[in-house]
Amino acid sequence: MMNLSETALTSGRTLDAGEPMFHAFFDQHPTATVVFDPVENRMVNANSAAIDLLGFSMETLLQSKPSWIFNGGLSALIVFTQTVLVQGSCWTNELSCRTRKGREIPVECNARAVTQEGRVLLSVTLQDRDSVEGLRKQAEANDYVRRGLSEWRKFEQLFQEIERGNQLLLQAAGDGIYGVNADGITTFVNPAAERLLGYSAEELVGQNMHEMVHGRHPDGSHYPVTHCPIYAAFNDGAVHHVDDEVFWRKDGSVFPVEYTSTPIMEHGMLIGAVIIFRDISDRKEAEDNLRRALEQVKSLQHRLEEENAYLQEEIRTEHNYREIIGSSAAIRQVIQKIQQVAPTNSTTLITGESGTGKELIARAMHQSSERSERPLIRVNCAAIPRDLFESEFFGHVRGAFTGATRDRAGRFELANGGTLFLDEVGEIPLELQGKLLRVLQEGQYERIGEEKTRDVDVRIIAATNKDLAAEVVAKNFREDLYFRLQVFPIHLPPLRERPEDVPLLASHFLQTMCRKLNKRDIHLSQSDIRQLMNYHWSGNVRELENIIERAVIVTKTGRLRLDLPAPATPPPAASSPLMQPADENRMLLTESERVARDRMMIIQALEQSGGKVFGEGGAAELLGLKPTTLASRMKRLGIEKPKRRTRGDHP
Repeated sequence: MMNLSETALTSGRTLDAGEPMFHAFFDQHPTATVVFDPVENRMVNANSAAIDLLGFSMETLLQSKPSWIFNGGLSALIVFTQTVLVQGSCWTNELSCRTRKGREIPVECNARAVTQEGRVLLSVTLQDRDSVEGLRKQAEANDYVRRGLSEWRKFEQLFQEIERGNQLLLQAAGDGIYGVNADGITTFVNPAAERLLGYSAEELVGQNMHEMVHGRHPDGSHYPVTHCPIYAAFNDGAVHHVDDEVFWRKDGSVFPVEYTSTPIMEHGMLIGAVIIFRDISDRKEAEDNLRRALEQVKSLQHRLEEENAYLQEEIRTEHNYREIIGSSAAIRQVIQKIQQVAPTNSTTLITGESGTGKELIARAMHQSSERSERPLIRVNCAAIPRDLFESEFFGHVRGAFTGATRDRAGRFELANGGTLFLDEVGEIPLELQGKLLRVLQEGQYERIGEEKTRDVDVRIIAATNKDLAAEVVAKNFREDLYFRLQVFPIHLPPLRERPEDVPLLASHFLQTMCRKLNKRDIHLSQSDIRQLMNYHWSGNVRELENIIERAVIVTKTGRLRLDLPAPATPPPAASSPLMQPADENRMLLTESERVARDRMMIIQALEQSGGKVFGEGGAAELLGLKPTTLASRMKRLGIEKPKRRTRGDHP
């Protein structure tokens, strides 16, 4: 049997337990008492109060070990018994006892060591801590009653019960607190409430609080008591929280309040309410200031948006549309088509030679669409290995094929909700074109190695430098896919067919490259412009950009050092309407040809006049134009006034 103590105590009171009077006194004592041997860990005796408290029979108790009955922890019990054996007595509230109902009750233990027939026993009284706490509260309540403060004690006890039950009350010390009975009569007011309301407790207690401080709305109109949430609390039994009303002070001033009205129950009946309130004037002022600040921010935001829209419009005016640079009739027609189709979800096919800027057109369409907040995903179909097309488009799951070590989303999935730009669409393998057609028609696809069908919402813009119609005839491209892509075709003409766009593009690329390469004071001369306009741009805009970049690299300052390579193939006849007529039988000029002709005439006149615009021998006189008319045309055509050359200067 386990020993609870290694300490032997030979001293202590000798108890003759054989006397009948002692047995009767012990058994009928109102305090639960047990006697046990701490050395042998054995119960010796227990009185009726202990049996009632623990719920076990005497037989069960005597067969139980004290270490099992006291369930507060073996270490705590050993410390307690050791202290009793050493000091002769001890008190603790750190133990608990098992009960027959299977629960534990915390107890206060008061023990004393006694000697019986040479054995040291412990006599321990047990008191339920909750019962002791209840008796203590009752004693305190009686003390308050004797001191004439029964009303305050009632509310204090109620506050304690509320705090234990749902922890609603109390808030900050500066909060006002008052209580009312079921008739709305004030029964208690704390000092904070007196300070906030301007009334003394004597002026408020016994009066109808609603009529005193709450009977009017902020505008002074009557506030019926039937609408008051404070009264509702002790009528419907619910807690009411309000933060949009006011209380009135004794001096007639008003202040916004936040209050909570909590019903008070006694013996199952609603007897009134407790109200906790606070002055929220500072918070309301802060909210008003914040609201005004937000309105100001919103106004400034609207103004900035308008200014940004204006600046964007200025940029579009300068560059025509988005990033598209050009003033030719062909470019204006392309921009018009973009504006027509961009707001829709229609599939668009952009055709044109390599380097004409098809991706720029696709980006402008996306930015002008309702999908502009979603991504524009570009796929260069010419750069994808043939056996990876399906994975690139639709994705795959792990283990779908050798090398598929993880799940991968395809380009269609990445572009969901946005735009997918299929560049060089004519390079898609014929066997995959059917799957692409299904996505375009049904908006569904499957990843490689996965049976799950996925839905996708993607707007398709395709581009090619091939003649897809010829590819269809040659059985290299599906006819049904061709017509599905050809919903709204846009053709981007080559640069050599719109020479009037060359000066704007060259100027743009020059500025961009100078910033990129940190070069300054490099400019294009009129002869440079003429040279660029007369060149046969087989590589189109991309070739022009590369030539400008190369020229900027080799130029330090001053005039740009152009080095135009000889064209790979001679330009076809009439490729430049400025230099020779396109057809001897055709006397009419298109609008783009006329603009190009006018521009070239002005440039040649400026060249012949040595850069002189006005006056005798100036370009205006050579052209037979008014100086103001010539200046207006130069501005419209983007021709800068050249520096006047002096004798000895070379072009």
